[in-house]
Amino acid sequence: MTVSHRLPTRRNTELLYVVVAAFIVACAEAVVEITRDNRMSSHVATYAVVSLAIGIAAHLAIRKLARYADPVMLPCAVFLIGMGMVMIHRLDLGLAQQATESGDTYTGVAAASQVVWAFLGLGVFLVVLFVVRDHRALARYAYTLALIGLFLLLLPAVLPARFSEVNGARIWIRVAGFSIQPGEVSKLCLTVFAAAYLVAKRDVLSLAGRRILGIDLPRGRDFGPLLVAWLVSIGVLVRNHDLGTSLMFFGLFVVLLYVATERVSWVIIGVLLFAGGCFVSYHLFANVKQRVDVWLHVFDYMQNQGYQMSQSLFGLGTGGLFGAGLGGGRPELVPVAKSDFILSSFGEELGLFGLVAILAVYLVFISRGFSAALLVRDSFGKLLVTGIAFSFGLQLFVVAGGISRLLPETGLTTPFLSYGGSSLIANFALLALLIRVSDAGRRPPTTPPSAVTTESGPVPIARVASSTATSDATPAGSDDDATEARNSVAGDNTDHRTSGGGR
Repeated sequence: MTVSHRLPTRRNTELLYVVVAAFIVACAEAVVEITRDNRMSSHVATYAVVSLAIGIAAHLAIRKLARYADPVMLPCAVFLIGMGMVMIHRLDLGLAQQATESGDTYTGVAAASQVVWAFLGLGVFLVVLFVVRDHRALARYAYTLALIGLFLLLLPAVLPARFSEVNGARIWIRVAGFSIQPGEVSKLCLTVFAAAYLVAKRDVLSLAGRRILGIDLPRGRDFGPLLVAWLVSIGVLVRNHDLGTSLMFFGLFVVLLYVATERVSWVIIGVLLFAGGCFVSYHLFANVKQRVDVWLHVFDYMQNQGYQMSQSLFGLGTGGLFGAGLGGGRPELVPVAKSDFILSSFGEELGLFGLVAILAVYLVFISRGFSAALLVRDSFGKLLVTGIAFSFGLQLFVVAGGISRLLPETGLTTPFLSYGGSSLIANFALLALLIRVSDAGRRPPTTPPSAVTTESGPVPIARVASSTATSDATPAGSDDDATEARNSVAGDNTDHRTSGGGR
């Protein structure tokens, strides 16, 4: 028995959204150039074509390799990448003007470099989507990826400061004029490991120990994985001088632990451990204490360690509700605004409303990731996508908290938006995994039984059911045939309910 039915893949919807995203990018670049030079140059077409080319190439790959994937995640990523290139180019223009006013020459090509990195990221996206045909195969390499992730995460801490430190945070590797952020790659590796490990051990970690204040605490022997993650995060905080990276990786493990076991006690214990570790580190280590003091009293350090943060706050205050307009502010006054402080640049020129609109695009992207986690049927895929989506959300929270002084300043970059090759390439790889798992979740396991094909041709299910009911009233001797038909229809309906629930 075969089935004839075709579900919509919504690939045309995705293509339409990609075109709209590229059009918005072109409009944003046009506003920048008209505001600054009263004319438009070829850069408007350049960034529109780059965004459109990246979006269409990725769209065609998805149409071929993951046709049932979510249609919204790729357009969101294209919009953020394009707007990031526009703001980086706008910062280049501001820095060039600043250099001219001071009698210097600015030779920065950050915007052009970002275009190159974007196409390299697209290449990584295509490779991951082509190679990883089944996301469950990644679980076989969980422990290898864990070793690679820990090595990359801790490598900047053991390198000399001249090779790893930027603005006080030791989360970079600088060699021959190039800088990479290995934590972006380690995020991918450790997420895969955590998902595979927790799928294998969740039954043990779900066992309850003592009950205190109405909460079932885990058994003492099961604290090992959480303590290892806590020690690594505190080591990153102390040695790498970066609260953001430490919080992101520990928070990622705690959330996946909660999703796998459904026990709130793990979250409570994780929060207490991290808060206690930060408190002890503040009183024991001078570098941690100094960074916290700069965060708490930033305007007392305006001429040295607090200059970047204070300028960011001044820019956000200048932007107000509606902003100074793209090209109308001075976001280039914030040091390294193109990477970890690019959100403050948007806040100054687009205002609170514009910044909230960008954050809303991130919210849509992250929510579609969680939706894919709900749809996929295997436990490893659920934890993997939950971890990736949550890592995007937590990283965005840490960066936004850093520029607004809600959290201490971090060296993390804003996903897809900030300048940087390692960050952009790693985010493209994560996007490919989201697309792959989303395709697995939305793809029907069996085509819904709208028609049953028999030897005489397709027969609607209603007619099969009717003939089954009629055969119940036939004389003895046809009972076996009626029972077989009834079981066939019941089985088809059961499959329909199962596949429908998956979608």
